[in-house]
Amino acid sequence: MDHLRPDRGGTGTTTRRQVLGDEHVDRAEAATTAFTRPFQEYVTEGAWGSVWSRPGLDRRTRSAVTLAALTALRAHEELPMHVRAARRHGLTEAEIAEILLHTAVYTGAPAANAAFTIAQHTLAEE
Repeated sequence: MDHLRPDRGGTGTTTRRQVLGDEHVDRAEAATTAFTRPFQEYVTEGAWGSVWSRPGLDRRTRSAVTLAALTALRAHEELPMHVRAARRHGLTEAEIAEILLHTAVYTGAPAANAAFTIAQHTLAEE
């Protein structure tokens, strides 16, 4: 990315690759256009270079929180890559199910039902 701040851009790119995998990041970078570049830089610096790179929580915990937040927001298109990331960070299928079930109590059954369906499909692909 052209305008990434060196401190957060490099860290963000490294962290993003470690969490989501090279294949996903390569696809995202290849699809970046002049129009989407500022957003990709924002995500790389902010989410990956600032937040996911902080020492306060381990990646396993961050993955659990992310699954809960994505379920609550019904961000279905983001769930598969973060289910894979959660597995990469050591969460078991049973733990992912517990996270989604726990989230249902606070966000509602429809949101969790969709998340369960997406997670089950994603886990079956592995």
